[in-house]
Amino acid sequence: MSAPARRSPVARVLLAILLFQLGLGLLLIWGDLRGTLRLPSFGPATPNLSEPIRPGDQTRRYDPDRAPPPGRPRPASPLPERLTLTPLAAGAQVLLEGTIAAGDGARIIKQIEELPRRPEGVILNSPGGAVAEALELGRWLRAEGLGTALRAGDICYSACPYLLAGGVTRQVPEAGSVGVHQHYYGQSSLLPVFVAVEEIQRGQAAVMAYLDAMGIDPLVMRHAMETPPDEIYLLLPEELAAYGFVTPTE
Repeated sequence: MSAPARRSPVARVLLAILLFQLGLGLLLIWGDLRGTLRLPSFGPATPNLSEPIRPGDQTRRYDPDRAPPPGRPRPASPLPERLTLTPLAAGAQVLLEGTIAAGDGARIIKQIEELPRRPEGVILNSPGGAVAEALELGRWLRAEGLGTALRAGDICYSACPYLLAGGVTRQVPEAGSVGVHQHYYGQSSLLPVFVAVEEIQRGQAAVMAYLDAMGIDPLVMRHAMETPPDEIYLLLPEELAAYGFVTPTE
């Protein structure tokens, strides 16, 4: 029996490419199942969210579904899984607390409109969530002339800063925490790359136009676009002022 013919160099290269593409496809499918794909890193580990920040060292690991409380600047207790409205201070303010989910924009607007007393401001304490809902609610807050603020120990991450931007006045205490990162739109990685990139770019353009309309410097998106979804860039007080996320107090 004759020995099997050896593969030609071209055939070996094609086989290697096929195996690489197969492996990459499996990784992408695995990333879809996990929500996001984070490849291993051989660089220094990103610090925990609870570790203090300083200029130039502001990026922290972040997973709102897994990061257990407590741990500053995380709240001392778990936040609601969906944005929840609670009247405060005899109705002069309302607290919006929890993750921003699909449908929350219209739902929260309806709840505020049904209150016996129109609030003057909104307190935020949210790990973020659905970008489109945050933009819808933020536009409504601005149209209604409501202010936005955080309390000491509150957080406003991911899509939440778009709610903060909607306030006609915006206050963040030194012990509050505001952070930005890349948007995760949840598209399947099985979509063609050019389609996914086009959708992401369109979404980023809409956010930048929104921030500009709210009087926020869109350059803050530089930090967001540089920070992966499983990390968060925490804005320093001077950055909050420079980008317009806080308004001068009289």
